[in-house]
Amino acid sequence: MDNLFLLLFLVSVITLIVGLIKPDIFVRFLKERATRKGTAIIFGISALAFFILFGITIESTPQMPQVAQENKIFENIETDKQTVKTNDEQEKKEATNKNEIIEKPNTQKEEIANKETATAPIKKESAAQATAQAQQTDRENMLTILKANASSKWGTNYEMVQYEYNNQAGAYEWIMSQTEYSNIMTSAKQKWGDDYEMVKYEYNNQVEAYNNL
Repeated sequence: MDNLFLLLFLVSVITLIVGLIKPDIFVRFLKERATRKGTAIIFGISALAFFILFGITIESTPQMPQVAQENKIFENIETDKQTVKTNDEQEKKEATNKNEIIEKPNTQKEEIANKETATAPIKKESAAQATAQAQQTDRENMLTILKANASSKWGTNYEMVQYEYNNQAGAYEWIMSQTEYSNIMTSAKQKWGDDYEMVKYEYNNQVEAYNNL
C-alpha cells in the first residue's frame, strides 16, 4: 500500500510541474481551471495528501523479525540467569549439609576416629567435587556477564554481539589456563576488569617486556 501512495505522490509532483509550465495540456480535464493557479492548487493538494498517506502507511509497517530476534536474546539471557541461580542454590545446599555433618556432636572418641578414617577419602573426593562445581559456576557466571556486556554494547547488531561474545569468552578461557606471572595477571585484571581481550593483551605485552629485561 505504501508503494501505491508513493507512486501517486510522484505522479502528482510531475503533473504539478507540467501544469505550472504548460497548463493548456489539462484543458480537456480541468476546462476553465486549466490555469497555472488551478493546476497548482489541484495537483499540489494531491501531492501533499499522497505524501501524508505514504508516511502513515510506511510507519505502520510491522517489524516482527527484529522483535522476534530481540525476544530470543532476552530469553537466552533469562535462561542463563536461571541456570546460575540453580547452581548457586545447589552449592548453598551442599555447604549447609557439610556444616551439619561437621557440627554434629559425637560422644565416643573411638567412633569418631573410625568414622574419620573411613570417610577421609570420601571427604577429599567431595571437596574436590565442590571445588570443581564452584569453578564451573564461576565460569558460567562470567560467560553470562560477557554475553550481557556484548548485548549492552552492540544492541540489536546481533552479528557484532556474537563476535564480541566469542572473542571475550575465548580470551577468558585462555586467561584462566595461565599459571605463570601471577602478579602481572593480577595487575592486568585490576586495570581492565571484565574486558578479557584487553587483559590478555596487557598480560602478553608485560610478560614480553619482563623477559626482555
